[in-house]
Amino acid sequence: MVKPKICLTLTGKTLEEDAEFVKKYSQHIDIAELRVDYLNEEEQLNVRRFPSMINIPCILTIRRVEDGGLYNSGEFSRTALFGRALAFADQNPSKNFAYVDFEEDFHVPGLLDSAQAFGVKIIRSCHKFDGPVVNLRQKCLSMRMTSFEIPKIAFMPNCLDDVTRLFREAGSCMDFDHIFVAMGNLGTPSRILSYKLGSFLTYTSPLETNTNTTEIGHIDPISLNEMYNFRNLDENTRIFAVTGFPLKFTSSPLIHNEGYREHGMNNVFIPLCSSSMAESFDFADELGIKGMAVTVPYKKDAMELAVEVDSDVAEIGACNTVVKGFSQWVGHNTDAGGFREALTEFIGDRKLRRKRVAIIGAGGAAKAIAYTVKEMGGRACIFNRTESHAKSLAEQFGFEYALLEPESASLLDRYSDIIIQTTKVGMNSEDAPNKENNPIWFYNFKGHEYLYDIVYDPQVTPVMQVAKQAGCKVCNGYSMLKYQGYRQFKYFTGVDYDDELKPE
Repeated sequence: MVKPKICLTLTGKTLEEDAEFVKKYSQHIDIAELRVDYLNEEEQLNVRRFPSMINIPCILTIRRVEDGGLYNSGEFSRTALFGRALAFADQNPSKNFAYVDFEEDFHVPGLLDSAQAFGVKIIRSCHKFDGPVVNLRQKCLSMRMTSFEIPKIAFMPNCLDDVTRLFREAGSCMDFDHIFVAMGNLGTPSRILSYKLGSFLTYTSPLETNTNTTEIGHIDPISLNEMYNFRNLDENTRIFAVTGFPLKFTSSPLIHNEGYREHGMNNVFIPLCSSSMAESFDFADELGIKGMAVTVPYKKDAMELAVEVDSDVAEIGACNTVVKGFSQWVGHNTDAGGFREALTEFIGDRKLRRKRVAIIGAGGAAKAIAYTVKEMGGRACIFNRTESHAKSLAEQFGFEYALLEPESASLLDRYSDIIIQTTKVGMNSEDAPNKENNPIWFYNFKGHEYLYDIVYDPQVTPVMQVAKQAGCKVCNGYSMLKYQGYRQFKYFTGVDYDDELKPE
């Protein structure tokens, strides 16, 4: 099995800045890529000295705008810059560039001869930003000018099926070195699981310059190693995932992968952004994934596509966990149990007798929470912007319902012992509380309320800010994520996450 190298892509403005990044991340990387197109113009003239400034092999890349780079001074100038960077080779190979990246249509005999004469290996690259590259083997063979060149194919997938096809076709290319990358959020699995693609390397970026590579989906090398245990992944690694859309941020991999490390398990848990739940199942079947956490918007789809579901899923009408049994997927719901543990921890009581609870929202999470509130003996009112959704959920559990609007403020006050915010409103919001980021902006907290917001990014959401200022006790949704994750961990591995934190 190929052990992919970890490549740090350097997009600093100066050579000194890039050299510092190599030094900082040295224990997490094997090779660096100097993106000359990001350097200041005066720095570009001095790139020849960069290999001697670092202690690892380096790739020379001068990427054109049409290939996703910044270099726009024309091919004549770029060719001269390549020549300047490769000329006057040092007798010590470590002081020369170890690799140079030429696009598939860039053929300058003098540069090719120089690279070969000085032992510089050529990466022959193809970048496609409007969909997948198919027939990978044929494409790679057509790109290589010599058997020593390493073909690189990077594309922006339109859907997860494009990434599934990449993994399927990669098997036909294992007899020569290659680099395969699916870019963007959909392509994250191709970076973490690059060993399954037989890829020569996987690209990362420093945290400090990660915004330069956000669109193409680079992971920082520390996360790749410490969160995903990249260097230890092999053909015996069992793969699990969290799937949803757009899945731009999730803490589930941190929770699960930490548990695998603590228990010495050769497992990895990855984010799996998907265009549909059906595509997630197809990807999982192709790669042998044994279990998936399911998040918005696929909790209902997962329930309908699973061959079998447990009683909690049937009662709640949402599935947030699927496990591969004997050739079939079985659906579970750990949101309800996870929320029960989190709420008990928050209010200090396992029962909600004589408590009036306001549930804000009527989506998949709200269903699990309403189910739990009912089980714990609470009385509730469902508040939602679409009245029919609020009514449907309320009738399922014998609760009241109302529109989420200022006219319902008095009813919300009646059900304000515990207020549970289940919508995505306020997620990722760093702004001061307002009508757009606070779903109950019209409510005046009195100070006696318990507010639980299932959002956990930011740690203090806008509605939590308002409640705290009024003297209320508040809690974000990380505890629910944690406890439901522990239950998923047990479903996936058969082992309790932590003996001190055994779910009921």
